[in-house]
Amino acid sequence: MNRILGGVALTVMTTGAALPGPVRIAPVAATEPQGKPVPLHIGGRGIVEGDGLRRQWPGSYIEAGFADDGADLRLGPGDVRLHILVDGKPVATLVKPKPGLYRLTGLGKGAHRLRVEVASESQAGPTSLGGVFARHPLPVRSRARRIEFIGDSHTVGYGNTADGQACTPDQVWDTTDTSQGIAGQVSRRYDADYRVNAISGRGVVRNYNGFAADPLPIAYRYTLFDHDHGANDRGWQPQLYVVALGTNDFSTPLHPDEAWADRAALRRDYETRYAAFLRDLHRANPRAHLFVWATDRAEGEVAAEAGKVVERLRGEGIANIGFATLDGLSFNGCNSHPTVADDRRIADAVAGYVDAHPSLWRR
Repeated sequence: MNRILGGVALTVMTTGAALPGPVRIAPVAATEPQGKPVPLHIGGRGIVEGDGLRRQWPGSYIEAGFADDGADLRLGPGDVRLHILVDGKPVATLVKPKPGLYRLTGLGKGAHRLRVEVASESQAGPTSLGGVFARHPLPVRSRARRIEFIGDSHTVGYGNTADGQACTPDQVWDTTDTSQGIAGQVSRRYDADYRVNAISGRGVVRNYNGFAADPLPIAYRYTLFDHDHGANDRGWQPQLYVVALGTNDFSTPLHPDEAWADRAALRRDYETRYAAFLRDLHRANPRAHLFVWATDRAEGEVAAEAGKVVERLRGEGIANIGFATLDGLSFNGCNSHPTVADDRRIADAVAGYVDAHPSLWRR
């Protein structure tokens, strides 16, 4: 897929009857878009501002329908990498595009569905997708199947498209692609809407190497990471939660100034808090299934501790919960993270649980 670096014009030859090509996307000097605001279907948490969306959690996307051979897309500030898809076909990737108006042309006559999805992680600050505009807007329906993915860098897709483990911070950013990670792969398999509530480096009670920041269960309470906007999940009722937390709690040694006297105290705190977090998800959405997975990192400590939490919840009567340990992954992505191929193995494990419980979709 071709890239637009900094908003330079791009012509893309496409294949398939729906997109005759060439498709062109380019920034335009105009400040006012052509056409009317198109109603957006939004994937992921965010704050609706005017005709667009301000967001920070990874894996966000917007979709819009129209009956024109093109549309305008407004982008706001913030470094981001965006995949542009039309009728399910990738046509371009925008890399750190400048704020402004972009025009998509050459789609051919008929109805089209535009999807703009965030591939990069945005821990440094939120970014804005400023809206889609067309002469003949069409409604876009949400999907009947809904999945929420909760986790750390493994769920984000940190450095998953890299050629090797050694990466600079810029290379990590450029090779992180949530859409090619677990969430994207599983959701495409089941044609599901999804949310990705994951942050690299965060744990349940302890972040990577003990660094100070909200652990994931605390950050989960907010729409953005600044604590100014509490999460508003009304209307979002996933049938499945896919959760993986613990790598950052256990992958590094404890330091003398941390809150836990020893590893045993850390394990107890982790088990208590992880169980409470999963219990809260179940309480808020009791008909949904929970699928918890863990890798065999930290000499198996991550999987052993996560497995104990799942057994505790089963003992409390929560039946719709599964667990899997993923061993033998290559971890050949940036800084020893899973690759896209590893993500495929994890996605297969999730799919194994889903296919064994087909009734989970019947809501």
